[in-house]
Amino acid sequence: MINLPKSVDILESGPRDGIQNEKTFIPTAKKLELIHALSETGLKRIEATSFVSPKHVPQMADATEVYQNMMKKNDIQYLALIPNLRGFELAKKAGVREVALVAGASETFNRNNVRMSVKESLRQLSIVIETAKEEGMFVRFSIATSFYCPYEGLVSQETVLAMVKELEEMQVNEIVLCDTIGRANPKQVYELFSRVLDQGPTATITGHLHDTYGLSKANSLAALHAGISSFDTAIGGLGGCPFAPGAAGNDSTEDFVFMLHEMGIQTGVHFEKLMDCVKLVKSMTKRSLTGHLQQIVNKGHEQTV
Repeated sequence: MINLPKSVDILESGPRDGIQNEKTFIPTAKKLELIHALSETGLKRIEATSFVSPKHVPQMADATEVYQNMMKKNDIQYLALIPNLRGFELAKKAGVREVALVAGASETFNRNNVRMSVKESLRQLSIVIETAKEEGMFVRFSIATSFYCPYEGLVSQETVLAMVKELEEMQVNEIVLCDTIGRANPKQVYELFSRVLDQGPTATITGHLHDTYGLSKANSLAALHAGISSFDTAIGGLGGCPFAPGAAGNDSTEDFVFMLHEMGIQTGVHFEKLMDCVKLVKSMTKRSLTGHLQQIVNKGHEQTV
């Protein structure tokens, strides 16, 4: 029998992961327009911005302005990515209450991403986690390059499992396994998520999948079979990491929602309103969107949802 959840929780990462790699700076007002439109779709989790160095990620230079000017809904989590202690202080000053932290499972990727070894990252971020938990904040932690590294290749499952165990000991609320360069295959995804769940984590385990090799839907299905019911996606399939050469966009939110609805899995998302957000995103970027649904709609075909 196929093992599938009755409902799936989706975190929309478009406003952060989706546009962080855009070369042309997107005005703050446009970012806010997108966040507000996404807030009307039924999505309950949105990664709104990132308090990173403007030198390294210029697109996120307006993080404080974005976060402080959002019209926040009480039933929606608006997360901000925090790379280090300085980012945490800036986020806290801006009023952030739900933080998203990240470290790579790969040493080379982590050094390129945050200029620290994995051990140094975890040591520094453990201070952030402790402080955030003391202040009643929600703490989410992403393990980048959980499957493959653009510099080192295949990443050992044992390395990821050890990181998950360490993060569990720090009592984070959510742990995200990221296929940062979209190189994983369904067998690997099923095996790693199954092994993580077998450890009996108290944190929510979430999948973050990119579509570089066209495998994001197959990998999503493998994760669903393993027992995962929480996923990150990005509207229009936008995305890509500045520190992961060749990485394509995230799994498209609208395509993922369409697939789930066709399978009878609830998301709480209003599909037509989501497609309106795709149109909005299309006007914000010069890149071609990778989501399949928007291509079908543009050609005049109907979709059943």
